[in-house]
Amino acid sequence: MATLARFGALASQPVQLLLAPTRAAAVLQRPAPGGADAPAVAFRLPPGVTPPLLRALADPTAEPATIRPEPVGLPPAQPAAAAIRLAKLARLLPAVLFAPAADEGDWAGFAARHDVVAVPGTDVLGYPDTVAATLMRVGEARVPTEDSRETRIIAFRPADGGTEHLAMVVGDPWSAGEPPLIRLHSECFTGDLLGSLRCDCGPQLRGALALMAEEGAGVLLYLAQEGRGIGLVNKLRAYQLQDEGADTLDANTRLGYGADERNFLIAAAMLRELDIDTVRVLTNNPDKVAALTACGIRVAARVPHRFPANEHNGRYLQTKAERFGHLF
Repeated sequence: MATLARFGALASQPVQLLLAPTRAAAVLQRPAPGGADAPAVAFRLPPGVTPPLLRALADPTAEPATIRPEPVGLPPAQPAAAAIRLAKLARLLPAVLFAPAADEGDWAGFAARHDVVAVPGTDVLGYPDTVAATLMRVGEARVPTEDSRETRIIAFRPADGGTEHLAMVVGDPWSAGEPPLIRLHSECFTGDLLGSLRCDCGPQLRGALALMAEEGAGVLLYLAQEGRGIGLVNKLRAYQLQDEGADTLDANTRLGYGADERNFLIAAAMLRELDIDTVRVLTNNPDKVAALTACGIRVAARVPHRFPANEHNGRYLQTKAERFGHLF
C-alpha cells in the first residue's frame, strides 16, 4: 500500500492500470478496445485498490477479482508500449501502473529528487535490437557431452551485461562440404534439465547434438528465451492454466503475452559472429526459417526434427501443429 500511495503522490493525474490487450480481453471477457494490436488498455483504479486486487487483474492464476473494472480507453501509444515492453523484458506479467509525472519538464531532475529511474521509451522499445547489435563473445571452452564429444560452448553477452546466450559448436562447421546444420533451441529448464514430459524440448536438444555429431559438424544456439520468451515463472503459470483446460496459445494470451515473444535477431547476430551466413535449419517451425531469412541469413534447407509423443505432451504437440503452424 505504501508503494501505491507513493506512486499516486508522484503522479499529476489519477493512476491507471495498463494491461496488455490479450490480458485485458480475458479480464473483460470480450474483445479489448483497440484490438490485439493496441499497445495496451487503460483501466481506472477503483477507490481503495489493494495489491491483491491488482494481482487478480494481472494474473489469471490468482484468485479471481471481486470487481471487473471498465476500461477508460487507450493510453498514449508510445509510453504505453514502452511500459508493457519493459514488463515483458523483465519476464513479469505485462501489467503496469501508469500516470503522467507531476513534473514532466525535467525528467532527470524529477528522477533525482524522487529517487526513481528515468528511462526513455525509445530505449526500451529498441532494446531487442540493441541486444542483438551488441552481442560479443565473453568466454568459450571445450565441453564434451554424451551426445557430442567434440563440442565447444561459446558464450555471448550484450554490452549492458544482460542475459548470456550460448553457441554449442560441434566439430568444424566451417569446413563442412555443405551449409552447416544448425538449431535454434530456446532454453527449457523443465524439459532440458528435468526431463519433463510436458514438452519435447529435452529430446530435441539431445537429438540435435547427436545428429550434429553423426554428421561431424553443426551449431546449436542455446537461446535464453524460456517458454517462447515469457520466462520460467510465467511458463509455470501457463502450465497451471493448461491444467485447467487452456491450450498453449490460449494460456500465453491470457497471461498477456503473444503467441511467440522470442527475439531471433539474437540468433542471426550469433551466426554472423561465428562467420556463418548460410545454414540448414533443424526445425519443425517454419517461423524460425522465416525469421532467419528476414535477418539476412540464407537458409539452404529445413531439416525436420520430430520425436514421438508421450501420454503427457500429445495435446501440446497437436497445438503446435494446428495453431503455431509446426510441420510434423
